[in-house]
Amino acid sequence: MVLVVHSSILPHCRKIRILMAEKKMLFVLKEENPWALSKDIMKINPAGELPIFIYDGNIIAGNYAITEFLEDTYPQNKMICGSNKDRAEIRRLTDWFDNKFYREVYHYIAGEKIYKRFATHQSPESKKIKIGINNLKFHLEYIDWIVERNNYLVGNNFSLADISAAAQLSVIDYLGDVPWEEYKNAKLWYSKIKSRPSFKEILNDRIKGIYPSKHYTDLDF
Repeated sequence: MVLVVHSSILPHCRKIRILMAEKKMLFVLKEENPWALSKDIMKINPAGELPIFIYDGNIIAGNYAITEFLEDTYPQNKMICGSNKDRAEIRRLTDWFDNKFYREVYHYIAGEKIYKRFATHQSPESKKIKIGINNLKFHLEYIDWIVERNNYLVGNNFSLADISAAAQLSVIDYLGDVPWEEYKNAKLWYSKIKSRPSFKEILNDRIKGIYPSKHYTDLDF
C-alpha cells in the first residue's frame, strides 16, 4: 500500500497527487495540518514538511525527491520527457512554480487567508494580499505568453511543469483571487488541465470554513 501524508491546502502535495493520478497509481491519503504536524510525522520527517510518501516501510520526504522517485519507478505516463532541452525546460518551470510562485504569490495570499486564520487566529492583512495579487498578475502574464505559442508550458505535451503550475494556481483559484478574464490564453490552458481525470480529486478538496469560488469546480468556467 502507498500512503501519502499531505495537506490539501499545500500546492506541493496537490502536485504529487496529480502526478500519481496521471500514472494511475492507487494510494491512500492521510491529512495533516501543516502548522500543527503530529509528533509521529516529525519523527518521520524532522524537516517538518509535507508531502511524505510511504510504501512497504520505506519513506520518501519532500516533493522533489518524491517526484524523481515516481518518474524513475513508474515509467508509465512520464511527466519529464522529450529531448534534453525539453527535460531541462520542464525542470526549470517546475522549479519556477514550486519556488518562485510559491514565495511571491501563495505565501502572501494563502498565507494571509488560510494560515493566519487557522494557525494564529489573526485577521489577514489586505496589504500583503494585494502584494500577492500583483505578483500573481506577473506570473499569469508569463503563462499567457507561453501558452499563446504552445499547447502547454513546454511545447505541445502535458508535463510536470503544467502539473506544478496548476497545483499552485488551484489553491489561489479556490480562494477566488485569480483574474482569469484578463488572461484568456492562461484561462484556456487551465481549463484543459482542470478537465483531466487526474485533477478531479483536487477539485473535490475543501478547506474547512472557507467556501471555494463559484467557478472552482466548473470545467467551462
